[in-house]
Amino acid sequence: MRQGAAQFGVASPFFRLRAGSSAAHSHIAGRELINFSSYNYLGLAGHPEVSAAAKAAIDEYGTSVSASRIVSGERPFHQALERALADFYEVDDALALVSGHATNVSVIGQLLGPRDLILHDEYAHNSIVLGAKLSGAQRLPFPHNDWQSLTELLRTHRRQAERCLIAVEGIYSMDGDYPDLPRLLEIKKRFAAWLMVDEAHSLGVLGPSGGGIASHFSVDGREVDIWMGTLSKTLASCGGFVAGSQELIDQLRYLAPGFLYSVGLSPADGAAALQALKILQREPERVSRLQNGGQRLLEGFRELGIDPGPSQGFAIVPWIVGSSLRAVQLSEQLLQTGIDVQPILYPAVPERRARLRFFVSSEHSAQDIEGTLTQIAALL
Repeated sequence: MRQGAAQFGVASPFFRLRAGSSAAHSHIAGRELINFSSYNYLGLAGHPEVSAAAKAAIDEYGTSVSASRIVSGERPFHQALERALADFYEVDDALALVSGHATNVSVIGQLLGPRDLILHDEYAHNSIVLGAKLSGAQRLPFPHNDWQSLTELLRTHRRQAERCLIAVEGIYSMDGDYPDLPRLLEIKKRFAAWLMVDEAHSLGVLGPSGGGIASHFSVDGREVDIWMGTLSKTLASCGGFVAGSQELIDQLRYLAPGFLYSVGLSPADGAAALQALKILQREPERVSRLQNGGQRLLEGFRELGIDPGPSQGFAIVPWIVGSSLRAVQLSEQLLQTGIDVQPILYPAVPERRARLRFFVSSEHSAQDIEGTLTQIAALL
C-alpha cells in the first residue's frame, strides 16, 4: 500500500488522526469536515446522557470489572443490559461480550462442529467466516441475497449434516442492502436449520423505530434462532451480544470461549450501551432523520449518475468506482473539499467493485447532505 501510494502520488487514506467524537462532523489537522466515515448512526456516541452513564458507572465500578464474569466479574449493569436487549428482540435472554468480532467467532465456533453444515451469504462479515472455520463444520457460501441458490445448496447437502446454520446480515456493510427475512424463515423451517442474523448495521437503522430487520418485515423476534449484534455502532459503545432462547444463552454463557475466558464488559461500555438503547426507544425521530438522510443521498447519487450498487439507502450508501486507485484519489479530493469519506479497496472488495462508502448519521443536516452532493457534482 505504501509503495502504491508513493508510485501514484496519493496520500494514504488509512489511520488518519481525527480529533473529538465520531459525530456528523469530524476534525482532521484542525479542519472541520462533514463526516461520512463512522458508524455513529443515531449520533449517540458523545450524547450527554450516554457519556454521563459511562462516567457514573466508572465512579461506582471502576474502569474494569477485572475478571471474567463467571469468576467474579458479574455486575448489575451486565444483567440490566442483557435484559434490555432480550426485551428489545422479544426473546428469552441475551449475552454481552467484549468484542463484536469475537462474538460471531465464539458463538458459531461453539455451537457447531465437524458433523454440521454452515451456509452463509458470500458477503458475510469476516467474523462469520472465521467462526465457521473454527467450528470445523462444512462451510458453503451462497451468492449474495440469492435465496434460490441457498435452497439448492440445502437440497444437495442438508441430509448429510447433523445440524445446519444459515448465517446472514441484517444490513450488509459494504452494499447497504438487506436479505428477504420472511423468505429465509420459510427456508430454514423447511430444511430444519437454524437462522442467525447479524444485526451489526441494522439495529437502530431498519424498521420504523429502529427495531432492526424483524421490525422492518413485521416478524416476531422469536422466529429467528440467533440474533447477533454489536454495541459499537447504534449503541455507541464497544462489544457484541447474542440474543435468543434461554437454552441458547445458557449454552453460550457456560461454554463459549469468547465469553467464558474473557474479562467482562467494562462498566463504561455496559452503561453506555444500556443508555443508548433507552434513547433509541425513547426517540424514534432519530431513526426517521437517519433514514431520510440516507434516502436523499441515494437519490442524489442516482441523479448524478453515480453507481450506488444495490444500496437501499438505509444509512450505508456506496459510490462504486471500479478502481482502487481511483477510490483513493476521490477520497483525497473530497477531503480537500471538506468531506471525510473512506475508500474500500481490493481485497476487501473485488477490484471492479472498489468504492467510497458513505455512512449517514441522524445528525447530518439537510445542508450537510445537499452540500456533499454539490461538491461531488463539481468534482465530477
